[in-house]
Amino acid sequence: MSERLVSTIACSRRTRGRSKVSPLEFKHITLDDIDAISRFLIHSKSRTCDYTVGGIYMWVHYFSYRYCICRDTLFIEGVSEEDMSRPAFSMPLGALPLDEAVALLRGYCEDNGMPLRFSAIPEDRLEEFRSIGEWETEALADWSDYLYDAGEIASLSGKKYSKKRNHVNRFMLDNPEAKLHMLGEDDVERVLDAFYRWDNAEEMKELTAMEERDMTVNVLEHIGRLPGFEGAYLDDGRGNIVAFTVGETIGDTLYVHIEKMDHDVSGAGTAVFHLFVKSMLERHPGLRYCNREEDVGDEGLRQAKLSYHPAAILQKYDLIRKS
Repeated sequence: MSERLVSTIACSRRTRGRSKVSPLEFKHITLDDIDAISRFLIHSKSRTCDYTVGGIYMWVHYFSYRYCICRDTLFIEGVSEEDMSRPAFSMPLGALPLDEAVALLRGYCEDNGMPLRFSAIPEDRLEEFRSIGEWETEALADWSDYLYDAGEIASLSGKKYSKKRNHVNRFMLDNPEAKLHMLGEDDVERVLDAFYRWDNAEEMKELTAMEERDMTVNVLEHIGRLPGFEGAYLDDGRGNIVAFTVGETIGDTLYVHIEKMDHDVSGAGTAVFHLFVKSMLERHPGLRYCNREEDVGDEGLRQAKLSYHPAAILQKYDLIRKS
């Protein structure tokens, strides 16, 4: 698949009758920019998926992301997760104190005749923003992340996980030779062949699902160039791939960006999640958490994520600067 550039934000950005003074110059994000962007992501301490390579690269087209690095700080411009007609910025990450970074963005917005809005700001960073100004806050109810204890998912021990253990046991009973394999670049074609064969017509009715499908293919085709990315696939022991997953490790958190399965194979989804987290804990002993991202307002997806008993649900907010 060829690399896609970000589409421009629908809102026009015209200078309102005066010379530009902002040093910020945003540009489209391509695969070649990911290494430059990724070095700033460790500065996010909130464990939300928006500040990961996958959270940016996989949704670069959908949210119209552009980026700028200025004074050793990463700025990302896109649109609000709640209202895609409104330009918005991610939380700046890097060397600049927040008040100085926000001042740069304020100047940029004044140059371009647009209000200063941040989107997907983690709840644990709100006080820092409030300490430097007054903001209107809007909760993003459909975009909260589900954070799990990685050790619990790897073991599935205890009464609360009895149903999940049963799903895994059923899968292993039906497929006694099944095995999880770490994903190499030589495996990608076979994994994609399986992905294309699975009947997911229902999922493709939603725009977000279609976008995710395209970016799933893109990520698999370029996984070797995405820092921190590792994947795995589940073979049923008879040569059939029945599920696959791709995650990204930053600090003590595994972000599961992709998880796909053959829905006709009972227990495949539960098994691949459990076995992947278990394998990643063995490969990265410092892991403490697993983030399975948002439910985007899908009630079925919400119940599925809740059924794994999250350790926390990470709330996010839009912030709009008061005049």
